[in-house]
Amino acid sequence: MTVEQHPSDIPVVIVGAGPVGVTAALLLARRGVRALLLERHHDVYPLPRAVAADDEVRRILQAAGVQEEFAVIARPARGLRLLDARHRVMAEFPRAAQGAHGFPQTSMFDQPELERVLRDALARVPECELRGGAEVIGIEQDGDGPVTVTYRDGAGDHVVRADAVLGCDGANSLTRDAIGAEWEDLRFEERWTVVDVRTSLPVSCWEGVDQICDPRRPATFMRIGEDRYRWEFRLGDDSELDDERLRRLVAPWVDLAPGADFEVLRQARYTFRARITDRWRRGRVFLLGDAAHLTPPFIGQGLCAGLRDAYNLSWKLARVLQQEADERLLDTYESERKPHARRMIRLAVAMGWAMTGGQDGAAAVRRGVLGAAVRVPGLSTAAARDLSPALVSGPLVRRPVRGVGRGLGGRFCPQPWVIVHGRRARLDDLLGDSFAVVTALPLSPSLKAVADGLGARTVLAVGLGDDGRLAAWLREGRADAVLLRPDRVVMDVVPSGGHAFTGTTSWAPLLHTARNFPRNVTESLSRSTPR
Repeated sequence: MTVEQHPSDIPVVIVGAGPVGVTAALLLARRGVRALLLERHHDVYPLPRAVAADDEVRRILQAAGVQEEFAVIARPARGLRLLDARHRVMAEFPRAAQGAHGFPQTSMFDQPELERVLRDALARVPECELRGGAEVIGIEQDGDGPVTVTYRDGAGDHVVRADAVLGCDGANSLTRDAIGAEWEDLRFEERWTVVDVRTSLPVSCWEGVDQICDPRRPATFMRIGEDRYRWEFRLGDDSELDDERLRRLVAPWVDLAPGADFEVLRQARYTFRARITDRWRRGRVFLLGDAAHLTPPFIGQGLCAGLRDAYNLSWKLARVLQQEADERLLDTYESERKPHARRMIRLAVAMGWAMTGGQDGAAAVRRGVLGAAVRVPGLSTAAARDLSPALVSGPLVRRPVRGVGRGLGGRFCPQPWVIVHGRRARLDDLLGDSFAVVTALPLSPSLKAVADGLGARTVLAVGLGDDGRLAAWLREGRADAVLLRPDRVVMDVVPSGGHAFTGTTSWAPLLHTARNFPRNVTESLSRSTPR
């Protein structure tokens, strides 16, 4: 057995090199944290699985440095339609060509192509090492010491020690077992058949996702690429789809004459489940993605949730490992992400029941309710805009009290295009990878001390060439300034007419260390904090 003795040589071990694991590694590398990825497969899994990303996730891919490459393989989608058994539109939820994050609100893609983009980026980053054909067989942590990871490859067994381990190893996670996490069942389980197709035939398609709300035979249809389509059917039995049965099922969308160009790339049966683990962390071992939560696919948030996990955790872990921030900072990963993931899973379950629950009588009632609801002014737009809820209040999220920074705390700062040195750029490219202060007014000395202590970039929300979007956003939120975390979530607010951030006593102890915050900065922070 080979033992690597120096834990400082491998700060982070990531178990699993799917999209979540590789994105986590790239985000850590942007902050100078080295990571070793252990993946039992030698190459990218070649068949399609996840197919949808929202604009928030596109922003995460931007932070990971792969947005331009992803844009080449992505196809914007118009939104979601709910259809009855006769394919009549019951409700429609459009998605904008550009959302608040600066990207199409929904994009379709082929997961193997995304994984190749991520792997190519990984190969260009010296802070990351990928070992394929490496199956992790043991994870142990002794007290507060390094985490010991044992893996097996063609050369035998190996032991590595790391300061932290990220379990991105899917629904059958060994990491989850290692920390003693248990599933909580959120009460949805159905067997579906997924069919991925390539065809040059004319397919009836509105360039979005169709959900067929038919209790007898619910289905989902979407266009993924130029000649790529996906159907999902709940069939009620485990039989294979022969050519004739498939022809009947897809007939509402495409006419399959004998010998037509219609290549089935994959036909797979899945059990769609709704589950979340009771714990996401033990010591320095963390669960991300499907290792921590499982959702039905009806709102396209499975992979999105995992990438949100990576974005939330990576900057916090980097700050603890590199800047000796308080260990309690890592507790906020689960306390922020778990309620968010649970809410998204429940939304997916609700959509699933809208498609499949009840008999014909219930379906008729549901059609009436949905038809009436979609006619409520602004409901469809609000449903699209608020798909991802704000983070709950906590040490790193100062949620508003009456009249203070209304609605901004825990939400993302929008990302308009801005002009930087005469060139057009996205806001995050201007802000960099650390904290940021976006302000409508010049900084007071106490606010400047906060910005300096956090190493935050300061951006004045005027003259940016953004058509006044950031300034208007601050005004609507009744704020003179906001403090943005590295993941672009609003952490704290200076209310209109105020002089200081309102929640410094909550977040300062987690982020500050004596080494990287000089005494004069700490004293300024203390003076700026409301008593």
